[in-house]
Amino acid sequence: MRPSLLQYLKLLLLLALGGVTTMHVPKQDVPSSLEALTLDGHFSFHDVSAAAQDFGNLSSFPPVAVLHPGSVADIATTIRHVFLMGEHSTLTVAARGHGHSLYGQSQAAEGIVISMESLQSNTMRVNPGVSPYVDASGGELWINVLHETLKYGLAPKSWTDYLHLTVGGTLSNAGVSGQTFRHGPQISNVNELEIVTGRGDVITCSPEQNSDLFHAALGGLGQFGVITRARIPLEPAPKMVRWLRVLYLDFTSFTEDQEMLISAEKTFDYIEGFVIINRTGILNNWRSSFNPQDPVRSSQFESDGKVLFCLEMTKNFNPDEADVMEQEVNTLLSQLRYMPSSLFHTDVTYIEFLDRVHSSEMKLRAKGMWEVPHPWLNIIIPRSMIHKFAKEVFGKILKDSNNGPILLYPVNKSRWDNRTSVVIPDEEVFYLVAFLSSALGPHNIKHTLDLNYRIIEFSDKAGIGVKQYLPNYTTEQEWQSHFGARWDTFQQRKKAYDPLAILAPGQRIFQKASASLPLPS
Repeated sequence: MRPSLLQYLKLLLLLALGGVTTMHVPKQDVPSSLEALTLDGHFSFHDVSAAAQDFGNLSSFPPVAVLHPGSVADIATTIRHVFLMGEHSTLTVAARGHGHSLYGQSQAAEGIVISMESLQSNTMRVNPGVSPYVDASGGELWINVLHETLKYGLAPKSWTDYLHLTVGGTLSNAGVSGQTFRHGPQISNVNELEIVTGRGDVITCSPEQNSDLFHAALGGLGQFGVITRARIPLEPAPKMVRWLRVLYLDFTSFTEDQEMLISAEKTFDYIEGFVIINRTGILNNWRSSFNPQDPVRSSQFESDGKVLFCLEMTKNFNPDEADVMEQEVNTLLSQLRYMPSSLFHTDVTYIEFLDRVHSSEMKLRAKGMWEVPHPWLNIIIPRSMIHKFAKEVFGKILKDSNNGPILLYPVNKSRWDNRTSVVIPDEEVFYLVAFLSSALGPHNIKHTLDLNYRIIEFSDKAGIGVKQYLPNYTTEQEWQSHFGARWDTFQQRKKAYDPLAILAPGQRIFQKASASLPLPS
């Protein structure tokens, strides 16, 4: 579970001395024949710098070429071409969506990066029938899927917190948010996929057709094929959302209330928790977007020096159902043990709520605070260990920290499909915990990565049973530990669908026989 100490220290040293980790290798295996391929789109061989960047801003591995596909056939032609070059070629291929990987996972050092957003075009199709669904390109942004399906009064059931990500990108990981407890992750809400395998074959798959590839690709970290189309089931979309926030001082009440809510038959539609450390004026900050239930008592609340726990919930409704919604919300709130003075709420449109992070993004971009290093750590923790974890991490390791939001909320394992490639703990309830740090300057990067390391090191020694979400490992031994008993199946699927290890080299799971993506040295 623990990352290689030597690799970790090398990375820290590089970051402290110069920031982003960059690797260059000789262009000894770049085939000029790429230019001769007949395509609907085109290759770029010179303007490739954007494909060597990602949201993490911690790694940069320039490709030799970027494919801007004009069709799925372009992707198949390119991958088949690399496959036919054989095992002696070092060329690899990575699919890049909106570039929100953290540690270079969507990059291909001196390989080919596929710009999946080039596939957006006009390929989206909504079927509003008895069992409604949308067919969307793997390069389509979820925000565009939402806009299109809302034209029919419909929407997908499960979301991510940030909608400016591609369909193929989130489905290659899991896709989680506050609806996951009820509907499962996005990978549990897919009817069908179209995939280009590592052999260059275009295959349509579903739970009934080519099911092994279907389940392999969902949460498969891009290892078995490029997702070029997904069929997503839809449901009637509400028009409005009652959006609520409350605070807790007690971690036990905070987690027990969340667990009660996710197990209840009648409950909120979205449930997420946040840990707030060393923040002042929390409720005053909320006033710009929320209304206090008790303005007088909320104005007297002081958060200085306290570790607070925020529970965020929503209830969907249509305007003519507002009275019923009010009753349901009040009934649910009456069962919770939050601090009464901390109750804030607001009513917003469905799309305003789902696209809430983008609003924050615009504010951060205006301040030059968005395109900075993001040494995030996303982990999954069994319910039985969450208190032991919280006591050490929030009470000791992070007690003097204030680097960014910390998410912590439970989900139900029964809503996850265990046939997919994603790895989760073996308990019915487990917690998604995300440390979403922004780092300015080499010292802050080093400090944040050191905190991440201490969290993982503690979890390893204490037997917490942590699994990484958006995993970042560098050795086969670490990946074997991550997958556990599922490693053999993962390997067998790799041999079946990408036998030359052409795809997604930035994940550092499998190395192409004659190619190696070295660690910083």
